[in-house]
Amino acid sequence: MKVLITGASGFVGSAICSRLAAQDVCAVGAVRSVPKHQISGMEYRIVGSLNAGTDWLAALAGVDIVIHLAARVHVMRENAADPLAAFREVNVAGTERLARAAASSGVKRLVYVSSIKVNGEQTAGVPYSELDVPAPQDSYGVSKYEAEQALRQVALETGLEVVIVRPPLIYGPGVGGNFLRLLKLVSWGVPLPLASVLNRRSMIYLGNFVDALITCATHPAAVGKTYLVSDGEDISTPLLMQYMANLMGKHSWLWPLPSFLLKLAGKMTGLSGEVERLIGSLQIDSSGIRRELGWLPPYSMQQGLSETVRWFEQAGK
Repeated sequence: MKVLITGASGFVGSAICSRLAAQDVCAVGAVRSVPKHQISGMEYRIVGSLNAGTDWLAALAGVDIVIHLAARVHVMRENAADPLAAFREVNVAGTERLARAAASSGVKRLVYVSSIKVNGEQTAGVPYSELDVPAPQDSYGVSKYEAEQALRQVALETGLEVVIVRPPLIYGPGVGGNFLRLLKLVSWGVPLPLASVLNRRSMIYLGNFVDALITCATHPAAVGKTYLVSDGEDISTPLLMQYMANLMGKHSWLWPLPSFLLKLAGKMTGLSGEVERLIGSLQIDSSGIRRELGWLPPYSMQQGLSETVRWFEQAGK
């Protein structure tokens, strides 16, 4: 079995490549350019940018399974003149191009890493599930949903086995974005007005996500399915910060402020999105993959957070 991983030099891609290499699985990394840090035993194939014109012929030679991670990702400050068009070029047209090339090359299965943003941005008491009507609210989420639809059409026309996975926030060694910023704030002891926040958020540890993707790539019952995945342990923002502080041997400095004032502050500073992610709820029901594929997270959230904090401290972030 030969597995092609797109976005192989990224946060999740590197972790999948390391796991497959450790299991002596023949793995190929599709990358835009030669990565600075290469994994021993990995073969890397340069494909350039992901779009409707990407040439996949050489990269797909001899490949049985594709795990598609490469994407134009959600960014905090968008600078594209037409964000939706930019997302569509990479995430929709680029993904469809890969899928059709994979089918023509004899690839059996493609696992697509989508996003929980296809379901929406926040939950209010009822967790998201695979049965929900998609309701993406930003350009990134729209492009991911359209890519899912394109893949289902390719599967219908060619027989390519497609599995779609929608993760929430992924954390672990090497994490960036909001999670890394939160780690830094806790380590610096910055007082934050979050003590009154009573939200619930689902996340998934990198090791659990990698395990779930490999299960989706190999389990016969996964064909044609869409799965939401998580650690299965939802957590509030204040409790998450408390866990981080405890693991660092520090004190979590939180003080109460009503949510409406936090939202007002977000609007006044142009940081509404960041504030909503800190105080809003986003829960998912990941029972589908557990029930149908028998998948269980190999790591607890406590283990995942411990490994993440250990990396953060060793890296001197």
